[in-house]
Amino acid sequence: MSITEILVMAVGLAMDCFAVSLGIGTTGYANNPRALFRLSYHFGLFQALMPVLGWLVGTQISGLVSSFDHWIAFGLLAFVGVRMIRSGLDAEGESHTKDPSRGGTMVMLSVATSIDAFAIGLTLAMLQVDILYPSVVIGVVTGILSLIGLLLGGRLGATFGKRMEVIGGALLILIGLRVLLSHLLV
Repeated sequence: MSITEILVMAVGLAMDCFAVSLGIGTTGYANNPRALFRLSYHFGLFQALMPVLGWLVGTQISGLVSSFDHWIAFGLLAFVGVRMIRSGLDAEGESHTKDPSRGGTMVMLSVATSIDAFAIGLTLAMLQVDILYPSVVIGVVTGILSLIGLLLGGRLGATFGKRMEVIGGALLILIGLRVLLSHLLV
């Protein structure tokens, strides 16, 4: 897997966190350096760890599915991408009544935005891609984009965040199509 593909995948996965960060930025809760660091760090950390967990599970079952793993990879990426697009097109915005940069709310948001990364880890295991480098890139890109989202949130608003989630979902679907076509056309 090339660095370009890893970066595109990382940006696609980070769009959930970016969108959530934009929304949180509009609430005014992340208005100090500690809150900004906590949220962007946790989003990046969870996004880096979940592909590793998915990869560990995927390596255990990859030998059983090697003849149709490209279909599974496409299906997982398409499922995640469509889910992100549907979420991005959902007109209802999420409002936070508690400080999302602390405690259980922060952990819940970190887990919720990193579920997609678990599916990516499964996919990478089936494609027999080493997980260390992609997971670090995913975590760093997510942390940076989350911080940017938090900083821009007050100015750009939730509408732009929803659009970014749609773009992220479309990127994941395109990666899935590339994986599928690379196996079918070889």
